[in-house]
Amino acid sequence: MDSFRAAAVQLCAGPDKQSNLARAEALVAAAAGQGARLVVLPEVFSWRGGAGDEQSGSEPIPGPTSERCSAWARRFGIHLLAGSILERVEGETRSYNTSLLFHPSGELLARYRKAHLFDVEIPGQVSVRESDARLPGREIVTTPTELGAVGLTVCYDLRFPELFRALTAAGAHLITVPSAFTFPTGAAHWEVLLRARAIENQVFVIAANQYGATPRATLDYGHSMIVDPWGTVLARAGNGEGVVLATIDPTYQEEVRRQIPCLQHRRFG
Repeated sequence: MDSFRAAAVQLCAGPDKQSNLARAEALVAAAAGQGARLVVLPEVFSWRGGAGDEQSGSEPIPGPTSERCSAWARRFGIHLLAGSILERVEGETRSYNTSLLFHPSGELLARYRKAHLFDVEIPGQVSVRESDARLPGREIVTTPTELGAVGLTVCYDLRFPELFRALTAAGAHLITVPSAFTFPTGAAHWEVLLRARAIENQVFVIAANQYGATPRATLDYGHSMIVDPWGTVLARAGNGEGVVLATIDPTYQEEVRRQIPCLQHRRFG
């Protein structure tokens, strides 16, 4: 496999779906214009409203947003990771938080439903119960592509190393982490966890995060990153809208895995 450019898109999505999609499209176009062959959007990039409004913000897959993402992949000739969309399920009041990977032809290659739901109470700082409005996924998803095998995760999944190890065991060379990672945990843990998952599994990690104030009175951390298999941060965003790019070099990954063959030395699991 040859080296290629990858991009992480950072934005601040709100309840206006059409505005979010227009901004996302412009950022995807900017990434493709800079040579990205894989572009990763953040979690819930197309709609983010109040907790009680999630059903109205959800939609089926295929549906309007997934079809639009398919068209972007086709128009720009890229692999596009549509961070996550709230997937409406017939007969359910809760939605899946679903990440989609599209081929440059527009074909849907993979669908991953977020497995770990963020139910957390930090007095005076964060109060979130995703399970009130969302269903947990139950499948681990790795898919082959011309760029290498891609493993899919979403946000809070980052705290569960067993998922990343399972993706690597299934052949992943690169793992995507579309997120809406908040303060203060983002400031404390975001970079540490991303680098740890990359080092442990000797994979590239592309983490596209939301930034700024949310409709739920929380604050997203930003600082989207691309990390290599040695744990080096190749690209890092600040706290604003934009795109960061880095080169994904499979030869370097093979070198790291030869130098420290820890994946061959596992004794458990």
